Amino acid sequence: MAGTSGLRSPAPAPSQTRTLWPLVLPVPTVRASQHQTTRRPPADSAVFRAEMTDLWAGVASGRPRLAMASFFPLVAYEQVKAIADPAADWHSRLVAEFRLDVMAAHALLGGRGRRARLVRVIVPESEANWILPGVCDNAIGYWHVAGARLVYRVHGQTRSFGISTLISWRGRWYVVHLGGEVRTGTGGMVDQPSLGPGVPGPPGGC
Repeated sequence: MAGTSGLRSPAPAPSQTRTLWPLVLPVPTVRASQHQTTRRPPADSAVFRAEMTDLWAGVASGRPRLAMASFFPLVAYEQVKAIADPAADWHSRLVAEFRLDVMAAHALLGGRGRRARLVRVIVPESEANWILPGVCDNAIGYWHVAGARLVYRVHGQTRSFGISTLISWRGRWYVVHLGGEVRTGTGGMVDQPSLGPGVPGPPGGC
């Protein structure tokens, strides 16, 4: 069954209404001294809702840095990846692609970012898999789920696009590939944009 994260927030005070766009919520930071756990991440936690609110802030405003709180942390990637220089790979490949994908999703909104509202995030939790160490050049295991959906409304119409890959760190989901794990070009990608909520998945990948 797909988990759904609601994104409703308390209404701001009238004097704040003009200054709270895009809405960005605080997300707990990850410390280098912390290590992976086998806890399966929920899709309905306050922390995940904050991460998705910040991801949407980056997409709606066209400012990828606002979305970075939703992205898999460097200190975690350095522990997960069994490659020569995971920090360089994180900066030059993963973050670079993420920023391009945030901007591609922003372009999909067509200048309607201020009017578009994120209503829910659908995570196909039943399709989540624990990825064992040694798979995909990984030193340690983690939970993985493909094809979550960001569902939003703009001009009274429900639309959506996908999050290609979420992986876990210490019982929390993070984006590691937004537009696509396998790149089809040099620019940003939007994963399966659709009218309506779309269809989560398919499963697979690592």
